[in-house]
Amino acid sequence: MLTVVLSGLRARWAAFLGSFVALALGVGLLTTMGLGLASTFDAPERAPQRFASAPVVVKGRDAVTVDVRRGPGTASVSQRLDRPQPVDIELLRELRARWTVTTAGGPDAVGVHGPAAEIRTLVGDRAQVLTGDDRRLADPEPERDAEALVALNSLLGTAGGVTTFVSVFVVASTFAFAVALRRREFGLLRTAGTTPGQVRRMLLAEAAGVGVLASAAGCALGAWGAPWLARVLVDGDLAPDWFAIGAAGRPLHAAFWTGVSVALAGAVAASRRAGKVGPTAALREADVDTDVLPLGRALLGGGLLVAGVGLLVWTGVTEPSQLLKRKTYTTLPMLLITGVALLAPLLVRPVARAVRLPGATGTLVRENSAAAVRRTAAVAAPVLVTVALAGSLLGSATTVTSAKAAEAREQTRAEWVVSGEDLRLPVPAVAGASATGATSVFVRDGAEALVKYGARAVADPAAFADLARLPVVAGDVRDLDDRSIVVNEEWERRTVGDAVEVWLADGSGPVKLRVVAVLALGTGDNGPYVTRANAPGATVDRIEAAAGTAPEALAAAGGTVRTVEQWAAASHPATSRQTRLGLLLVLGIALVYTVIALGNTLLMATSVRGGELASLRLAGATRAQILRVVTGEAGLAVAIGAVLGLAVTAVVLAGAGAALAALSAPVALSVPWGTVAATAGLCGAVAITAAALPAWRLTR
Repeated sequence: MLTVVLSGLRARWAAFLGSFVALALGVGLLTTMGLGLASTFDAPERAPQRFASAPVVVKGRDAVTVDVRRGPGTASVSQRLDRPQPVDIELLRELRARWTVTTAGGPDAVGVHGPAAEIRTLVGDRAQVLTGDDRRLADPEPERDAEALVALNSLLGTAGGVTTFVSVFVVASTFAFAVALRRREFGLLRTAGTTPGQVRRMLLAEAAGVGVLASAAGCALGAWGAPWLARVLVDGDLAPDWFAIGAAGRPLHAAFWTGVSVALAGAVAASRRAGKVGPTAALREADVDTDVLPLGRALLGGGLLVAGVGLLVWTGVTEPSQLLKRKTYTTLPMLLITGVALLAPLLVRPVARAVRLPGATGTLVRENSAAAVRRTAAVAAPVLVTVALAGSLLGSATTVTSAKAAEAREQTRAEWVVSGEDLRLPVPAVAGASATGATSVFVRDGAEALVKYGARAVADPAAFADLARLPVVAGDVRDLDDRSIVVNEEWERRTVGDAVEVWLADGSGPVKLRVVAVLALGTGDNGPYVTRANAPGATVDRIEAAAGTAPEALAAAGGTVRTVEQWAAASHPATSRQTRLGLLLVLGIALVYTVIALGNTLLMATSVRGGELASLRLAGATRAQILRVVTGEAGLAVAIGAVLGLAVTAVVLAGAGAALAALSAPVALSVPWGTVAATAGLCGAVAITAAALPAWRLTR
């Protein structure tokens, strides 16, 4: 058996080349992503900078701590404040009376030159006492390194997941199509006395051989490419300047064995099908595919499709806001894509027959595509994956940001908006301007959690009510005053007239505020509104003015003056550069796999059509006509894959639109036609080239 396997690998190396390249590339990408992920778990330890010379730092409170219920008892939970609070003046006086105190960069922390134990005893619970490396927590943005790694970790994890998904898909489809092309060979082996079990073991052994070699090559490729990935991430502002990928053994082991497992998993279904080939298959000459959708594949594909649609509907009904989050619109399409791809042999024939192409060549292209279902489906499936990912990921991201921009425009009657940090009030010669600033409030969620909400602090409730056009579902925002609050439907206590306990932005509280209005949840930016009396430390960062206001007068506030449309576009861009680069990285992985799958499938498929093409020549077809038929079939298969991919995109975006409507947010669906067209065009060019080259050689 081993001799047969090795001889088969040597004789059919070209047929295994596509699987080898796809698997090696997949393992290489997994290795690179794994090494990158391993480097994102720990941010570098920076030395204290602000108070480097002081042995002890006393820092004001930077979190609000509340007791909540945990089982039969209670526990303390904390939420970070927007900014650290100043050190208490009385505490500063006591510290200065006993030790040397230094200040730098603001009143939120001071350096103290004295014994840490005595300072800790004096301070008690009035402030934080930091020593050693913890003194860096008083530096500006001490968590910036760790926070920068969170988004990078998510990006690399998503890219690794897409790599695994697409590599399994490509390798499995490649093995399945290769088995379909070798039916006569398996029939001859069965005629010679080979048992079904031996045929299955032979294919699994071939897959294991390809998997081991490709995984080893992929690990070497990934280790070599990891530093390059770090440079790309840093240059694209997806990673901080100090980010570098270090050496780690576990990602290499994980990638290698994942590659071997993917190869074997991709060959399992194909080997089971090969084991069912009977001796009479050696006599088979017909090119019309039959039994193209085994029962197991049909059940799995139908189950995944039903699960994907069901999950989409269930989430849209129970938690529509989840459909607007990146984690959901990145993973949910994969269920739909896999389900449609598994059912592709069932969908290809009716779609191909529905196409009306002109002339005898067009008729032949249509009928050949409908007859050779396996070949057409094998070409359409990777195109489906790439087009669906491009449409779903970029379309969902753009839809969400477009909805946020439209929502921001609709929620104000103002014509002009001034934005900037710490704007000056009052603005001379401007009557009825509404000034607001960013703040936070904290509220218990039931009795088990403390939730932080981003809020807006209103300077003049009357002017705010005149210009605001908020999605109010109950109450009236004109009733907002220093003893009340406007909440949204996400709050547990959201009945007008209810009193809610909140902690304010400086950690003070709890204070009881009466609910005067409830807003629809929207895209997530319809946060609470309070007056400036309940927003300690908040500064004005936005001033809205009605039509007829001179923009020159608004400029006196010191910020940037824009129309509402310009402000909405600037504050809610279609997609940030970092987000777009991250999504393009994921799509680039899928596109590379698609190119490999298309090239490999069509080279194999066209190379075994020598007899069919010779028959066409004998029937009077010219070489140019044959090339048009072959390339037309490839183009039609790509078009079918693109149509199926757009169908998946339509389902995903319809779910996003329904979620926006359920949240009372503007529905602004966006399809990335340019990206989808470019992706389909590249797939078409690769498919036509890969089909034309062997056909040109066979018709010489």
